[in-house]
Amino acid sequence: MSGPQTPSDEVVDIVSALIRFDTSNTGELATTKGEAECARWVAEQLEEVGFTCEYIEAGAPGRGNVFARLKGADSSRGALMLHGHLDVVPAEASDWSVHPFSGAVEDGYVWGRGAVDMKDMVGMIIAVARHFKRAGIVPPRDLVFAFVSDEEAGGNYGCKWLVENRPDLFEGVTEAVGEVGGFSLTVPRRDGGDRRLYLIETAEKAMMWMRLTARGHAGHGSMVHNDNAVTAVAEAVAKLGRHRFPIVLTESVEQFLAAVTEETGYSFDPTSPDIDGAVAKLGSIAKIVGATLRDTANPTMLKAGYKANVIPGTAEAVVDCRVLPGRLADFEREVDELIGPDVTREWITELPSYETPFDGELLEAMNAAILAADPDARTVPYMLSGGTDAKHFARLGIRCFGFAPLRLPPELDFAALFHGVDERVPVDALTFGAQVLEHFLLHS
Repeated sequence: MSGPQTPSDEVVDIVSALIRFDTSNTGELATTKGEAECARWVAEQLEEVGFTCEYIEAGAPGRGNVFARLKGADSSRGALMLHGHLDVVPAEASDWSVHPFSGAVEDGYVWGRGAVDMKDMVGMIIAVARHFKRAGIVPPRDLVFAFVSDEEAGGNYGCKWLVENRPDLFEGVTEAVGEVGGFSLTVPRRDGGDRRLYLIETAEKAMMWMRLTARGHAGHGSMVHNDNAVTAVAEAVAKLGRHRFPIVLTESVEQFLAAVTEETGYSFDPTSPDIDGAVAKLGSIAKIVGATLRDTANPTMLKAGYKANVIPGTAEAVVDCRVLPGRLADFEREVDELIGPDVTREWITELPSYETPFDGELLEAMNAAILAADPDARTVPYMLSGGTDAKHFARLGIRCFGFAPLRLPPELDFAALFHGVDERVPVDALTFGAQVLEHFLLHS
């Protein structure tokens, strides 16, 4: 890719090329593919303009990761890391309007699996890094560019492995930016017109996957049984699935709702029985925001039995739990009360919550970069109901934010595109994002 001289000139082509790598992560080593080929291609794009890259396979063959570093003007400052994952969730081509790994550029969008999660950000990082190196730009501080594998399955063959086995890759890094933040949300102003709010992720709920196990007496399905493991686990699952945990507003959520109230006049009273209705006024982002008002526990898997006329001795369920910062002990107590003494629980995945204040020089640089491109905008903090690789980086004491800047059309259901059919990102949003990211890194 030679010729283009600004990040905005080549970012669309880079994102399209990234999507054409089928990096579907099934969660199983035998069937996950494409990460190594994509990672090596990323390294080629950086090495072409003079970067020295390190390619690392994290814990298993084919789980490719690439790191590069650009020296900054002030070596006494902590380095800033920009990170993105190369894997995507699988896609069924027959469900899509275009092939999910075509990277098609049509109707003002780049289409394909990963367009918003998160090859858009990866493409912006590559475009800005190439521009800086090509133009001989020296940023204010060291920049570390990290392109990693396995985020969609929790990072065991990506960030988790890298943090535990290659901490040297993160030497000197004090702050990091990645997904899911920096995108715009258009809200109606109380005095008329609209206002674009740019949501910067400052917090994430814990991602805790829990296994429930019930044990009873195995026996013949034709007889009366008062100690049926399937019944016990089903009752526990039903109670958890229907339960509404209490509303608890963390600092990030309070600040977000306060900003929306200031702009729109909407009221978000946590004591109101209709706070969910108030949040619904926010449109597509309401699903994410609503999930940050309380803990959630959603049953996702059931396992029991081996024959229709045999009552099994054990039955299991898996529950996807997302827990607010500071709430784990209360959450566990509440779960224990719901499932009762006859069902045991264990954590099979434990990725902690994270929250950092909405202040500091890095946030000032984000705000300035957004305002330079969209002067009437406003940046606000928010909490992500899901999880990102930031959970692993935070273990090293790195302060993490979600900042993948995109100016989105108000009518676009952005939240539905994550892992959704016909995932796509506006071309204009990519060129905007590359421009904002360049400004941000020049002033961070």
